[in-house]
Amino acid sequence: METSAHNFNLPKLIIIFSFLPVFLSATYALIVYRRLEKKLKLFSIFLFVSGIMQLISGIMWWNKVNNMPLLHLYVAGGFICILLFYREIFRDVLHHNVLLVIGAIFLLFTLYNAFPLELLFRFNSKVLTAESVLIIIFSLSTFMLLLNAESNEVLITERKTLNWINSGFFIYYSSSLLIFYFSDVMARVFPVYLNQNTWILHSFFSIIMYSCFIIALWKRPKSLIS
Repeated sequence: METSAHNFNLPKLIIIFSFLPVFLSATYALIVYRRLEKKLKLFSIFLFVSGIMQLISGIMWWNKVNNMPLLHLYVAGGFICILLFYREIFRDVLHHNVLLVIGAIFLLFTLYNAFPLELLFRFNSKVLTAESVLIIIFSLSTFMLLLNAESNEVLITERKTLNWINSGFFIYYSSSLLIFYFSDVMARVFPVYLNQNTWILHSFFSIIMYSCFIIALWKRPKSLIS
């Protein structure tokens, strides 16, 4: 989410272009939503939240309004949506309250990290780092679960779709982890052009993630459509 004034140079055009897969995935999820099974409906809610937040963020950026408070809200809401999606995947192998407790702790950490209130207008690198670590753990656990899903007919049927979704999450959050963790240092120490190139790379991984999501919904198991 960018807060600087719009000025159509190539890097900013690349970052703006990265919004397109977000809107495409949310739109496609909306079109097929009624035909999705529960896991993908929960996942689609994450796409809807992402699309709405990206639209509002873009409008704020266009009007040169600091959109960092929106990022704080998006990280909290987006993570809960992702957590509910993974909770459904792990329902047969993990007690349903475990991920709810993780979600509650994460929300408390998000609130703690936002105070004093002026921190709402700064990049929430600590929360994004924690989110990245948790989602990397969820995605790696899902890969292991899918590899050992021979006894679970539903997971076998869904494997292709879940692999695309899981791969999208893993690629984005594993590639962004160091960017989030060192973002404060980069802003203080690195030259402007290097910071800019880093966030262009981040936008590229975002494009990959949402492209994976579009493919996942397109390849959804038709036999499970209700």
